[in-house]
Amino acid sequence: MRADYVERAAEADLAAELACTWTVTLDAAGLSLLPDGCLDLLWIDSGRLVICGPETAAWRTSLPAGTTAVGVRFRPGVAPAVLGMPVSPLRELRVGMQDVWGAGASHLSERLGEAPDPGARVGILQAAVRARLADGPPVDRVARAVARRLVAPPPGARGGVAGLAADLGYSERQLHRRSVAAFGYGPAVLARILRLQRFLALARSGAGPVGVAALAAAAGYADGPHLARECRALAGATPSELVARETSDPFTTASDPPGTLAAPTS
Repeated sequence: MRADYVERAAEADLAAELACTWTVTLDAAGLSLLPDGCLDLLWIDSGRLVICGPETAAWRTSLPAGTTAVGVRFRPGVAPAVLGMPVSPLRELRVGMQDVWGAGASHLSERLGEAPDPGARVGILQAAVRARLADGPPVDRVARAVARRLVAPPPGARGGVAGLAADLGYSERQLHRRSVAAFGYGPAVLARILRLQRFLALARSGAGPVGVAALAAAAGYADGPHLARECRALAGATPSELVARETSDPFTTASDPPGTLAAPTS
């Protein structure tokens, strides 16, 4: 599923904005991907620079075997500050960066194509992100707060969107509007996606409880049927199929599971 796919930690000064960097060489099966609350900026060896918008269901790459690519993964809510636009128009889409950054994307793609190796390309992408963050508006503090709360709710936090809005001091309408701009969807959808990723992170780590039912409870699902419905809706698979697929095909990851258990800093 993930032939020659390797994740690494972002450079230290970008750790609050980037969940990880990654490189991949695709095999004939391509790459099967699940929604994770993150957006990826990637360069493909055909010379394309692409932003992968927010997803709400599993999808598979259609690139030919042997394609190589490098990318950076934005933590939930960070991408608008780098892209210079809300991410809601990008939902379920893979968009050429020329449509977002214009000539700047073409120049960046040329530099990436001239770089000697994947490591150098990752460095160039991180430098581009760093420059955009320095010149653009700050990451929306409400988006950071929403992501932090949904990743690791503090003791006593009220549940549901209404409770989240009340705890953060916003109306549900305000919270939904800012969440759609930052994540591509409202906080309820982000909560579902992060819960599924939490379930998978526990399964991959081997440090959680044994068995699908115990993993479901630890991840925050009400019961087995709740988990099964969410796996079908978000991943197109049963919980057992998903765990088997994810744990039987190990891959190298950054120490911080992207878009799941790591809360952005203020």
